[in-house]
Amino acid sequence: MRRWNGWGDDAIAYPLHASAVRFLEDRVGAAQPPADIAFGEALASVPTSRFPSHGLISTDPADRLFHARGQSLPDWVALRSGRIGVFPDGVAYPADEAEVRELLRYAAAVGACLIPYGGGTSVVGHVNPLPGAAPVLTVDLGRLNRLLRFDETSGLATFGAGIRGPDLEVQLRSRGFTLGHFPQSFEYSTLGGWIATRSCGQQSLAYGRIERLFAGGRLETPVGALDLPPFPASAAGPDLRELVLGSEGRLGLLTSATVRATPIPEREEFRAIFFPNWQAGQAAAREIAQACVPLSMARLSTPAETEITLALAGREFLIATLEQLLALRGVRNDKCLLILGLSGRAALVRAARREALAIASVQGGVHVGEAFGQEWHKSRFRTPYLRNTLWELGYALDTVETAADWVAVPQLVRDLEAALAGALAGVDERVHVFTHLSHLYPHGSSVYTTCIFRVAPDPDETLGRWRKLKAAASQAILACGGTISHQHGVGADHRGYLSAEKGELGMAVLREFCRTLDPGQVMNPGKLI
Repeated sequence: MRRWNGWGDDAIAYPLHASAVRFLEDRVGAAQPPADIAFGEALASVPTSRFPSHGLISTDPADRLFHARGQSLPDWVALRSGRIGVFPDGVAYPADEAEVRELLRYAAAVGACLIPYGGGTSVVGHVNPLPGAAPVLTVDLGRLNRLLRFDETSGLATFGAGIRGPDLEVQLRSRGFTLGHFPQSFEYSTLGGWIATRSCGQQSLAYGRIERLFAGGRLETPVGALDLPPFPASAAGPDLRELVLGSEGRLGLLTSATVRATPIPEREEFRAIFFPNWQAGQAAAREIAQACVPLSMARLSTPAETEITLALAGREFLIATLEQLLALRGVRNDKCLLILGLSGRAALVRAARREALAIASVQGGVHVGEAFGQEWHKSRFRTPYLRNTLWELGYALDTVETAADWVAVPQLVRDLEAALAGALAGVDERVHVFTHLSHLYPHGSSVYTTCIFRVAPDPDETLGRWRKLKAAASQAILACGGTISHQHGVGADHRGYLSAEKGELGMAVLREFCRTLDPGQVMNPGKLI
């Protein structure tokens, strides 16, 4: 069963080896498990719904609790402390577009706001109801989950937008195809959510971000349906798909989407390379990206992330043996780990491997084969469960992500890590910070930074620590010329920083789009803008 106050299936755990716990205590300090409330206590806090009875809407307290929050750290603090705040007044599960249109009409009639809900995996507040006089209807699109059409010749597949990642891949793979879109939230996130937040999958080097994969679809808005035909290319004015991509539910409810699928690759492999230092790793990663080597992914970890990756592995003897072997090649304490993914025809994979390893060797890279890469691939959707384990030990884990051009990346990593590491000095708390570059482009890279800190005895204090960290990180990102969000969207948590990126006129254009398709401003208010 899915956890109501954490990540994923409650039958799955991420055990930590004793050496990993010692590592955390050394870096952050000994922690105390927080006093989380029970499900029954949280359920008892759900207020009476403001909705009259309606056949498509559930006002059951459990449904409303499960749809009250997403997966951000503030959401975890709220759910685990019982200080949840606002709940949706009702949850609807439409089965088709006609029921979606009925819900839009109903919301207009009773003066309700609507929040589109996919997998509930947002980490920036997309699905959270906000305080206000209007009742809130959360529209869970999970029943819109069928494959509607598949064109094998063109590789175009049309799905209900509520389909989750694993179900989408099963449908495509049974026909010899894949979408190749694998965000870390893949097991629970949905196609519609990927589109609404401009998601990026872990193998985007080969398959592209969601904007490359999204070919068209249908958006049900308060003023009617917007149909987006799936042309391979068009010069017929501005591309209206760009209105939907990243719209975060402000324009309407995406009910179906056509995506560009790819035949399943003949061969796929994941390999690991260790570099003697961060500078050498960055240089190799940039050269690989600019040479357009046909990889499916490249993930470069800083020395700090490489260290914690090896510490969390828990295999002390094997890791010690690896480090001895690397030391013989001049790769010691400042080592960086690069994971490469290669997907495609066997001949292409071989050629890409040769080219990537040749570039890496010039920078002192030591190729250690497939074991580390395959282990990463096997556990890549299991890693989010670490958040549950850490919380139960008394540690909070949060991430920030951005992207910048290659000139800015080194300074951005330094300043972002320094801002996070020092953000809690005023309350005498240490923060362990580490980074990786996970999506490479010829002209720049994403920067994905993780911080671990102690949970406070008082939930408000934990939230206060998070706010200090978030503000410090966001200000550092803007100062270095990075985007406020590379792959998680804007939601509520990044909303205050969007104008620095879009400018006054850009924000006015976005507001006008919203007013045109949602004159009453009832679609997911308070998010994005």
